Parts: sequence; structure tokens; C-alpha cells
Amino acid sequence: MNNKSFCTIADVADLIPGLREVRQHLHQNPELSNEESDTAALVADKLRALGYQVTSGVGGHGVIGSMTLGTGKRSIGIRADMDALPITEMTGVSYASQLPGKMHACGHDGHTAMLLGAAGQLARSKNFSGTVNLIFQPAEEIGFNSGAERMLAEQLFERFPCDAVYGLHNHPGYPIGKMMFRSGPFMAACDTVNITVHGKGGHAARPHMTVDPILVASSLVVALQSIISRNIDPNETAVITIGSLHSGHASNVIPETARLEMSVRSFDAGVRKILEERIRTLVSNHAAGYGARAEIEYVPGYPVLVNHDKETAFALEVAKELIGADNVVENLAPISGSEDFAYFLQQKPGCFLRLGNGDSAVLHNPAYNFNDESLSFGVAYWTRLVERYLTDE
Repeated sequence: MNNKSFCTIADVADLIPGLREVRQHLHQNPELSNEESDTAALVADKLRALGYQVTSGVGGHGVIGSMTLGTGKRSIGIRADMDALPITEMTGVSYASQLPGKMHACGHDGHTAMLLGAAGQLARSKNFSGTVNLIFQPAEEIGFNSGAERMLAEQLFERFPCDAVYGLHNHPGYPIGKMMFRSGPFMAACDTVNITVHGKGGHAARPHMTVDPILVASSLVVALQSIISRNIDPNETAVITIGSLHSGHASNVIPETARLEMSVRSFDAGVRKILEERIRTLVSNHAAGYGARAEIEYVPGYPVLVNHDKETAFALEVAKELIGADNVVENLAPISGSEDFAYFLQQKPGCFLRLGNGDSAVLHNPAYNFNDESLSFGVAYWTRLVERYLTDE
């Protein structure tokens, strides 16, 4: 196969200044999950101008840009997420968010810009034969009832058939131009557990006449960690994090209730089931041991993201062609973050990969910013992946 016939980074260099403007415009005007109306309108307008068949309003504010060329029968889907986070920006950049309490702290502005760039390069080079479906997805950050779930509920792949589907996320801490892959389980399932401990309130000077929910909740914080150390196989990975504990308003009052909010993560369906069973049993019995009662709300989140072997090997091969084997990590360690692209991979073979974002702040941090130096790598990679997948050869 003649690699020179497919997209290179140099081929997209002239697109980057305009894409940087788009990216920074999106950064200045972030929209939270299920609010991406302006972002979706911008995406749809640009796709139409490039000659794509555009369908809007899929799964909320989702936009699909489709193009068919030649006689090829295969089809491919490439996905970018569009939503921002409820975080107050602290980057200090000139194009910082203009909306207080909202910012692109995960780089979805960059993901959207890269896929728009690939749309432009594919439209002008026309170097493929088959159908490409560019999927601009809303509401990835919401954690449940996400954009991916709702797009699938609205028959995404029946309406826009894809033989394979691909997506990526930027990755702080890895150099610009590096791409990282892993076949099999790659990103964690994430469930949310809300626990309300019901005790008996009273005067701080008379604790014997109360059932102190703060004592119970505090004890639960420690006891829950025993599930990881004593109920989960040491060869498996699982995380229980209590991110919130709230109770009471005054130092001399024992309150009636205490509330804990937890994030529970795992990479195996069996482990995920054990975690739920043990959390429910331990919390209920532990509270009862203090004379309290626990109310448990278990909210299933995104499943484990599992990359398919064949599609991952193909994506890896394309990356090596584009940037060289030295810039490709073939077996990145599993990531404990979660991603609703997992729902797409439950229905279609494909691969989710990572792209270096340089020495930036970590994701979901108020100082984070997508690195515009990554744009050319993402645009060229998506273009080349489509060209290679939809080649007549």
C-alpha cells in the first residue's frame, strides 16, 4: 500500500489557523450537557457548507454529517463530543469562557474542532470510497442518560449505518503528537451511590439520647474501603471514592441525617456486580449496628469501555503510518475515568484512543485548556483513518 496516497500532517496545515479560531470561539462560549444548541448550530452550518448531508436534533442536540463517494459499500463513524462542564475557568487565556461557572475543562471544544477539520479535508480531497458519518454528540459529561444513550435510542446506527466507529480523547501529561491505544477494557464503568443515614437528632450535650448520623457516616467512609481490600480480587481494579459528606449546621446540635455521595468504578462486569452487592449489604448492616437506618440510591452510570481487537489494531497501524511507531503507545494502562462512547462500542466494533495534550493541567481542572498544537495531529489522523478504511483497495 502506498502510504503517500493518504493524508499527512502537512496536508492539513492550511486548515489549522481557521480551526484554532473555531476552537477558541467554542471555548469562549461553552454549553453544558443538553444545552449545546449554539455549538450544534455552528457545527451543522459548517458541515452544510462543506457539502455534507446534515441531520440535527439526534439524541438532543446531536448532529450527523454524512458523505458518500465512489462505489465503496463500507461505512465508518467518527465521533466528537461537544459539551462543557460546570466549572469556573481559571486559565487566564484571552479567550477564556465568557459564561461564569461554565468552561471547556475537558477539551471537547478541541475534539469538535478536530472533527470539523477532518470534515473539511475529506470534503476537499475526496480520497475515499464509501460512506463517512461524522457524529457530533451532546451530553457526554452528564454521567447518566447521556447523549450516546439517547442517540442510540433514536436509532443512530440504523439511520446512519457504520461498519466501525472511532473516537478519541485528549490526554494531559503525554507529549503533543503522541497517540495511545489499548485493546480490550480501557476505561472504567462508573456508578454513583447516594446514601442517606437516618438517625435521631438531639442536643450535643446528650448524645446518649440520640443516634448520631455523623458518627455512622464517618465510620462508613472507612468501612466501605474494606470492600476493595477484602472483597475484590487483588488482580482486579476497583475504586470507591466518597466525594461528598454533608450533615448538620451547628456545633451544638446532633442532626437527624447525614448524606454521602460516592463514585464507584470498575473494569469488569462481575466486579461491578460484587461492588453493588457488597455496598448495599455493608451500608445497611453497618448503619443498623449503630441503631440507624440507611437509604441507598444506586445510580448505574457508563459501562466499561471495551475496545475491539481488530479495529484497535487497524487504528494503531494508521497512527504508526502518520506519526511513526516511536510516537505511538500500543498498550496504555487502563484509565479509571469513564466515557459514554462505551455504549457505541457495545453495538458496533471500534476503538477509542487518546491523543497527547502536552504538559497541561489535568482534565476537569479550572486551569485546564486544550492545546491547539494538537489540532493538526487529530485532523490528519481522522482524515487518514477514514481514507484507509474506505479505500477501494
